[in-house]
Amino acid sequence: MQKRRGFLERRIVAVPLSYLFWAACVLIVILWTPLVAAMRLFTYRSDPNRDRVGRFQRHSAALAARINPFWDFQANVGEDVHPDPARPHLFVANHKSLADVFLLCLLPWEMKFLSKESIFKIPLLGWQMRVSRDIPIERGNKDSARRALDAMRERLSRGSSVIVFPEGTRSLDGSIAPFREGAFRLAIELGVDIVPLAVAGTENTLPKHSLVFRPTSASVTVLPAIPVTGLTADDAPRLAERVRGEIARAIGAPVSPAA
Repeated sequence: MQKRRGFLERRIVAVPLSYLFWAACVLIVILWTPLVAAMRLFTYRSDPNRDRVGRFQRHSAALAARINPFWDFQANVGEDVHPDPARPHLFVANHKSLADVFLLCLLPWEMKFLSKESIFKIPLLGWQMRVSRDIPIERGNKDSARRALDAMRERLSRGSSVIVFPEGTRSLDGSIAPFREGAFRLAIELGVDIVPLAVAGTENTLPKHSLVFRPTSASVTVLPAIPVTGLTADDAPRLAERVRGEIARAIGAPVSPAA
C-alpha cells in the first residue's frame, strides 16, 4: 500500500511538470521561429547548405533538454573520436525514445535529421526543420524512402552530415533491431565514413506512446568512425551489422534477430 501511495504521489507531481515542459517547448519553438528566419536571411549567401541555420535550430532542442527537470543528459565526445568538421559523415544512432532527438542535439556539430514526415507538419517546427534542410520520410512508403535516400545523397554530396535511425522505429524492449541497409549502401557509394552514436537511458524517461516523464540519466556516446574505403555495395549488410554490434556493446544491449 505504501509503495502504491508513493507511486501515485510521484505521478501527481510528474503529470503537471511534464505538461509544463511541453508548454515550454511550444514557447521555445514560437520564439525560435523569427530567429531562425533572421539567421537564414543573414546567412543566405554564406551558408548555402544551411548548416549554420541548422545548428542554430538545434540549439532550441538543446535548450529544452537542459531545462527539463526530469533529465540529466550527457553527450560524451572523446578527443580521439571527434569527427572532422570539414568532412561530411553519416551518423548512425539506435532509437529508444522521442527524447533521443533532444539528447542528440547536445552534440556540438550540425547533422541533418531523417525524420518522420508527420513531424514536418507541426506548425512552425516543421518549417524550421525544412529551413534547416532536414529530410522527411513516410514510414512504409517506398516512394518516400526513395526520395529520402536521394535527399540524403544530395546533402552528403554537398558536404553536410546526416543522422539516421536505421532501426526505423523505437525499441520497446531495450534490444537493438536489425538496421536497414539503404543508408549504409549510400555511405559506401559516396565514400562517407560512418560514426556510430550509442544512445542509452532515454527509454526510461519517455516510454513509447507516453508524454509523461520519469526522472532519468541518459547519454549519447560517440564511437570511433568506421571508414568505408574499399567496401562495395555487397558489403552493406555486414557493415550495418558491424555498426549495430558496436552500438550494442557500447550500451550493453542485446541485438534482435533478423526477421
